[in-house]
Amino acid sequence: MRKELAVDFCVVNGENAADGSGLTPKLAERLLASGGDVVTLGNHAWRRRELLPYLETADRVVRPANLSRHAPGRGLTVAPAGDGTPVAVINLMGWLFLNVATTPFEVVDGLVQDARRRAAVVLVDVHAEATSEKVALARWLDGRVTAVVGTHTHVQTSDARVLPGGTATITDAGMTGPHDSVIGVRAELAIERMRTGMPIRFEPAHGDVRIEGALVECTREGRATTCEAVRVEVR
Repeated sequence: MRKELAVDFCVVNGENAADGSGLTPKLAERLLASGGDVVTLGNHAWRRRELLPYLETADRVVRPANLSRHAPGRGLTVAPAGDGTPVAVINLMGWLFLNVATTPFEVVDGLVQDARRRAAVVLVDVHAEATSEKVALARWLDGRVTAVVGTHTHVQTSDARVLPGGTATITDAGMTGPHDSVIGVRAELAIERMRTGMPIRFEPAHGDVRIEGALVECTREGRATTCEAVRVEVR
């Protein structure tokens, strides 16, 4: 897909790569080896304990920057694109309905300033539950970053666009995984938990696998020119 779409830089949200919840060092390395340039995380960052020491030294795997400052890992990294252009990636988590140390708005301005000192192209992955929070953050950053891409809800939205200041945004890039499911989980298990309120162990589904994401084009100065949702069926 990188070749077909002429992708120079690929960010993968690896939040649910380990059987639907969390990420392991081995899977992080597989994602990077498969064509990802940077891997971001979210509210399941600590689900796999073996990832914690890995994050201390990993330079291309980032966790939400607004988690505790005592937590391992980093919330900002810079990596080269295919042509050598430096690209900064910031990972944030939403405040509404999620457990974070502080709101993304409290830390994002400093992170963007730091990122722009190191790269003209800046991408923000905002891992958030509320649509309003993702849209508000994109509006706040319009003209200061290249793209604000929403993740977490597993459902691709139809609002991919470039804002007036030149920032590309989509409320949610969607889910790479089995869509014959309830957001990746075997439907019968999710439904049973919802109907009964009983603790049910979730398992990943298998059918109708799709790769979903967003494709952004930008200038060397970091101003976005196009933004479109991507959906590819895996057969």
